[in-house]
Amino acid sequence: MKYEEIVDEVYNDPLRVKDTDSIDYLREIFEFHLRWTPYWRGVSRELKPNLDEIFQGTLEEVFENIFNSGLIVDEDYLRNNWLDFVPERYPGRIRFYQSSGTTRERAIGHWDRDYLMVSHRYLRKALDEVYGLDEVYNEEHMMRTIAHGPYGWFQEEISELVWSYSGILYFIGMETDGLKRVYETQGLEAALKLLEPLVKYTNRVMEKDRINTVRSAPPLMVLFEPYSENIETAIISGVGIDNAFFEALSEKFEDTKLIPLYGYYLFGDLVGVHKGKEFWYYPNRPFTLIFPMKPGVDGYRIVKRRERGRLAMVIARPEVLVVKFENETVLRTPPHGPFKWDGFGDPERRLG
Repeated sequence: MKYEEIVDEVYNDPLRVKDTDSIDYLREIFEFHLRWTPYWRGVSRELKPNLDEIFQGTLEEVFENIFNSGLIVDEDYLRNNWLDFVPERYPGRIRFYQSSGTTRERAIGHWDRDYLMVSHRYLRKALDEVYGLDEVYNEEHMMRTIAHGPYGWFQEEISELVWSYSGILYFIGMETDGLKRVYETQGLEAALKLLEPLVKYTNRVMEKDRINTVRSAPPLMVLFEPYSENIETAIISGVGIDNAFFEALSEKFEDTKLIPLYGYYLFGDLVGVHKGKEFWYYPNRPFTLIFPMKPGVDGYRIVKRRERGRLAMVIARPEVLVVKFENETVLRTPPHGPFKWDGFGDPERRLG
C-alpha cells in the first residue's frame, strides 16, 4: 500500500472521509499486516481472525469487533518489542520516535515519512476551518513562532505547519521525561528549574524578535505573559489543559487565539475545540480511530455519547498497525464543526 494511492482514493479531504471508505481501508491494512508484519503474522497463525466477520456492519461495530476478536496489543509487549510491528521489507522511509515520557516510561514507535505529510494535511485543514489561521498568516504577515517540545515527530510536525504559513520557527527542545510528576508533586518552580536552558533561550528570543505565535505546554505559558500583547495564537498541548486553566489564560492573553491539541507519539497531533467547559478532540481518520469503551457481558462496547470510558484506539497505516487501550478515560463527544465523526473529550490520565 502506498500513501499516494491512499490520498487519492480516500483522503482527498481529510475532514470528510466517509465511514464506508474507512472500513474498506481498515480491512486492507489488516490484510497487509497479518501477512507481512511479524507480530500480526503470529496473531494470524494463533487466532486465525475471520476478517469477513470482523468487517461487518457500521464503523462503530467494526471497531468493537476488532477489540473483541483478541486483537488488542499488550502495552508492555508493544513497549519492549516495537520492531515486531514493522512490516518485513517495508519500502517506505521509516523513522523511530520516542514518546514524551511525561507520565511514564518512554515508548518507541515508528512513522513513515509520508505519514508526516498526511498528518500535516489534516492539521492544516482543521486549523484553517476551525480557527481561521489561513486568514491571519501569509507572506505579508508571517507566522513568527516559538515551539517548546521533545525532539522527534513533534519538531517535524510543527516545522511543517509553520512553514506552510510562510513562517519561521524557533524550536526549543526540552527534556520531558518525568516532567508531569515533578510539576504535579513539586510545582511550577521545580519544573522550570529542570528546564532552565529552555527558559533562558526563550527569554532571549522574546526580547530580540517579535514572536506572534507560540506552541507550548500549559505550565510554560507563564514565560510568555510579559509579551502577551504580541501573541496572536497560542497552540497548547500536554499536561494541565482544563477549563479553569483556559479561563485564567484568556484573562492574561486577552486578544490571543487559544488552540488545544492532543499529541501522541504514534499518530501526532489531533485538533481540539473548547466546547462549554470541555475540550473535544477529533481523530485523523482513517489512519486513527478513537472511541471510549467499557467492558460488558459480551465484550467491550463503545459508550454512548456524553458517557465516559477508557480510551481505545486503532492506529492503522501501511507502516504500523496497533490496537490498544490507553491508561486514560475520556468522554465520547458528538461531531462538531467541520468534523463529521465522533471525538473524545476531557482526557484524564493516571500517572504510570
